[in-house]
Amino acid sequence: MSKFKNVTVQKKANIYFDGKVISTSISFPDGSKKTLGVMQEGEYEFSTDQKEIMEIMTGKLEVLLPNNSEWINIKSGESFEVPKNSSFKLKIHEITNYCCDYID
Repeated sequence: MSKFKNVTVQKKANIYFDGKVISTSISFPDGSKKTLGVMQEGEYEFSTDQKEIMEIMTGKLEVLLPNNSEWINIKSGESFEVPKNSSFKLKIHEITNYCCDYID
């Protein structure tokens, strides 16, 4: 899906890591939430309260998921899932555009 209809967009951006990761939150009529964002090259660690599915629209990265010892290569068109109440690490190899879906 390349477009979302009937959404509410948060005007204020979510800015992390000195502006190297920026996202905007969108909410749907059913109460679900996603973020759309861009990550510059670098290494980052995120924590999550909810289960997340991160879809990579463009870019290349590696992810280290909870309880794993090996990094996984991810590229444009691929996605990965992060369990709730956990943290994960990312190595961004080129500017990456993503869509993150938060699952209750």
